[in-house]
Amino acid sequence: MCILADSAGRASSPFSASSPPPLPPAPAMARIAVRALPIAARSPFHLPISPPISASLRWRTAGEASASPPLASSFLASGISNVPISRCFHVSSRHSRYLAPFGGFSANLRGFRKVRRRQAGAKRQAPKDKQLQLDVNITIEDSLPKDPEVLSIAEMLKLNVPMAMKIAFDGLKDSEYKTRDTSIDDVGKFDKVELSVVLCNDDFIRNLNKDLRGQDHATDVLSMSQHIAELDLPVLMLGDLVISVETAARQAEERGHTLLDEIRILIVHGLLHLLGFDHEISDEAETEMEKEEELVLKSLGWKGTGLIKNALDATTNGTIQKETSERNIVEGTKKASSLRFYKPKFSYIFCDMDGTLLNSKSQITATTAEAIREAISRGVNIVIATGKTRPAVVSALKMADLVGKDGVMSEFSPGIFLQGLLVYGRQGREISRTNLDKDVCREALSYSLEHEVPIIAFCQDRCFSLFDHPLVDSLHSVYHEPKAEIIPSVDQLLAAVEVQKLLFLDTTEGVSSILRPYWAEATKGRANVVQAQPDMLEIVPAGTSKGGGVKMLLNHLGVSEKEIMAIGDGENDIEMLQLASLGIALANGSEKAKTVADVIGASNDEDGVAKAIYEYAF
Repeated sequence: MCILADSAGRASSPFSASSPPPLPPAPAMARIAVRALPIAARSPFHLPISPPISASLRWRTAGEASASPPLASSFLASGISNVPISRCFHVSSRHSRYLAPFGGFSANLRGFRKVRRRQAGAKRQAPKDKQLQLDVNITIEDSLPKDPEVLSIAEMLKLNVPMAMKIAFDGLKDSEYKTRDTSIDDVGKFDKVELSVVLCNDDFIRNLNKDLRGQDHATDVLSMSQHIAELDLPVLMLGDLVISVETAARQAEERGHTLLDEIRILIVHGLLHLLGFDHEISDEAETEMEKEEELVLKSLGWKGTGLIKNALDATTNGTIQKETSERNIVEGTKKASSLRFYKPKFSYIFCDMDGTLLNSKSQITATTAEAIREAISRGVNIVIATGKTRPAVVSALKMADLVGKDGVMSEFSPGIFLQGLLVYGRQGREISRTNLDKDVCREALSYSLEHEVPIIAFCQDRCFSLFDHPLVDSLHSVYHEPKAEIIPSVDQLLAAVEVQKLLFLDTTEGVSSILRPYWAEATKGRANVVQAQPDMLEIVPAGTSKGGGVKMLLNHLGVSEKEIMAIGDGENDIEMLQLASLGIALANGSEKAKTVADVIGASNDEDGVAKAIYEYAF
């Protein structure tokens, strides 16, 4: 009989006793059981199992033809058929060279049942010496990256899942539980038992949970039975277990054990649901399933307690911890602990410094640094695109331990500096430098002396000024720029170096009401004026921009604009934000930048870059 769980978690039969059961639509579910509370267990102990398990591993790439039926999803017809499943581990308890993958997620399931229905007859009696064959598919859903730990766990499950099945089946013998659905009782009458286990991320299980149960949140495990008691088949199609590795990783971290420990516990919990236990229908049922969980875990030698006991303990201690996790998923916010279970959407992230990567104290927070390291570890290239010099960027990043081979910046890193006037490409080599017109330089430097408005001349990795001033000092002490060298003569300064850009320092009012209007007019056709900060006005060569520098670097690297995400805050970031496939302006940014951005992120004082990486880069 096909048993469905109603909204209250209670079982009901859709068939009358007198009518034969129709073939079930995909998916045919006897029960869907879900929970999302933390759990614990761990053990390297391996229980001997009879018959011995012969396991083989098969790696199938997307689209590859197969002689055996392809592993598909029984829920594909339910609205998420575009979700690919391409990596398949197959485990078989028999000594056979033919490993035909069966999944509770199988497009061929109904056809198989039609053939077996004609063969159904009197109840079979199992030979005394018959060995029960266990067929298990361990599948890694395609959106999970090729994470070494997940691959290792999948290998371990080839042994662990059959072990858990054997112990759970033994527990059915002479069972006196009053609340368990006994439609699966004596497994000895079957020739073979088939079970599918899918390892996925939160997005995948959330879509499945919403589609099948109407609950729009991620969970840790879904159990879906394929067993129909009325069909007297030689094969027990036990069903499917879907496990979110991402949720399991968070729970493992909170409980202080390994990811393998957590997944083992989820396997036991889900398996017991497939065998008729249901802790949701009553307090007595909860007690009975809790008892069986603990017995199975103890028999397997896996240290820790089951899901139900952990949930009860968490409630008793007033620490129901997973509500927050589910809210995070609903809000679409991924966390550092699970970022590794997502594939990056972009190969490059171009990021501004002042007002973006740096907060209002000109620092990179630990949260932002962690997000950057996680992104880099997942293969994303972080490229700095800034108005600062390269030494200033190195200085700021060094304080967050982001300098070096595995960091954002090293001597071999590409980057955009001085508003795109200096561009470094492969191996950190200079590929472009643009200098400011000398006449414009002379006029601006002379204005600085005459009006006593401090100015900084940026010359590759060095800074120069005409006189000492507290604002000049702040550029070094606050903004990490090289300490300005004082050359009191305009002629001497211009004779000594080539200037890429000039920067006036004044009050916000002075810049907006005096400096910007004056120099926008005075340099028309010869140079551009831009602002990255309200109290600074920059004069740069005409026709140049940070966005132009980004475009030049992309051409040099052979990278498409579709492959990049950009994060900025100022007017000087506008072209870069427009150029990128996804442009994110932080909330503290200029209105002009926010107008052209695809997304408005959190402010630089609210870890805006970190949140942008977690939400949009994966």
